Amino acid sequence: MQNFAKNVDVLTQGLKAGISGLMNLASQGSDPNSGVFFVNFNQDCTSLAVGTKTGYRLFSLNSVDHLEQIYENDAEDICIVERLFSSSLVAVVSLSSPRKLKVCHFKKGTEICNYSYSNTILAVKLNRSRLVVCLEESLYIHNIRDMKVLHTIRDTPPNPSGLCTLSVNSDCCYLAYPGSNTIGEVQIFDTINLHAKTMIPAHDSPLAALAFSTSGTKVATASEKGTVIRVFLVNDGTKLYEFRRGVKRCVSISSLAFSIDSNFLCCSSNTETVHVFKLEEPREELRRVPSENQGWMGYLSKAVSASANYLPSQVTTVFSQGRAFATVHLPFQGLRNVCAITVIQKVLRLLVASADGYLYVYNLDPNEGGDCTLLKQHRLDGKLEQPAEQAAGATCISPENAHSASKPVTNASAPPGDHCAISSYAGILKGCSPGSMSGTVESEKFHEMAAATESPPKGGFRFDDESEFPPVTQKTE
Repeated sequence: MQNFAKNVDVLTQGLKAGISGLMNLASQGSDPNSGVFFVNFNQDCTSLAVGTKTGYRLFSLNSVDHLEQIYENDAEDICIVERLFSSSLVAVVSLSSPRKLKVCHFKKGTEICNYSYSNTILAVKLNRSRLVVCLEESLYIHNIRDMKVLHTIRDTPPNPSGLCTLSVNSDCCYLAYPGSNTIGEVQIFDTINLHAKTMIPAHDSPLAALAFSTSGTKVATASEKGTVIRVFLVNDGTKLYEFRRGVKRCVSISSLAFSIDSNFLCCSSNTETVHVFKLEEPREELRRVPSENQGWMGYLSKAVSASANYLPSQVTTVFSQGRAFATVHLPFQGLRNVCAITVIQKVLRLLVASADGYLYVYNLDPNEGGDCTLLKQHRLDGKLEQPAEQAAGATCISPENAHSASKPVTNASAPPGDHCAISSYAGILKGCSPGSMSGTVESEKFHEMAAATESPPKGGFRFDDESEFPPVTQKTE
């Protein structure tokens, strides 16, 4: 009995360790008082999804002063929730069932289907064409219209944090994930044609963060060392930019994110500083300015250029790397967070959602850069707002009131693509693949899935028409 109890304890600890890897915000440096497990922005940064101990919430990001809650579900503890753009389609994973993925229509309160896997789900990524499920040593690529498994990438290098990213652009529908767990190789996979596209040798150390540009043509990378951020061309792996986040200390990178126009790249870590880099070539007039007018950095750059043949390559590389265009000084450190750059009410803003249960909104001057000012902070955990004098960040302006992966199974028995598990209130579905359904029994649930992946029509959707599922909204500025 003692051995049995010991084995159970070992398995329990292993499960907890696996689950901790999928908790975007709770895996390291979490705030136990916030109750927030997971926070992520949707594909176009128009909304924010929050998973907590008691369910999940969706917020609209169309205002700085007010954080509008779109939806709240208090059914179970949610550790992953991903919304498809501004539609009603969400993919969720609960802490109590970490191997089961549920695809739901949150506006109707219905479950479309669910899939069970042989190991803990560490990440879920989706766009209008594909839904990708990441396990520790495998990746499953689903057709989002009918949830059929199109391809399985097996025996990937151990990826306990579930690091991967999917381009939001369905025309350049690429998946990026670590090609090695010892060095920083990025594997780019074409999820439409279902073949490996290229391998990019990005860093000497293992990868810590990945992000695609909105167009899907560029990929940003950071390693576990966390001092250098690089941007590559997806098509052939050409290095386009190299930025230095720091020189002295290594950090744990929490997130990378391009702005919608791909002119900026932000990077957050476990330190108190968020860095924003501008993706542009130095202007010719700046190159011609005498070094004495550029201060010490200009003087040193000129000295390095003149002495390039005599200095070690590591030294010249440091001086040739880009520096942060703008910075944010957070009112905390040591907590995991995710960052994003978006336009709110026609003004560029930098957003940081943290494990302390807050969303921080900063200004970002696209011309001058420099230090960003904290404009507003909003609670994400459903608790009442703290008084302004007690709120984190004194500069805030009026804060408001587990290992070997096999094929996934449905209902823990049938192979994927043959059957979907449907809740009793969602109706009976005979198959996930349209080819397996007769015209008379084809489920309206998958008509909903198909509608969710369509691009918004030019005239916009009629929001009072429930037959238009899910209502995909055009971005409000």
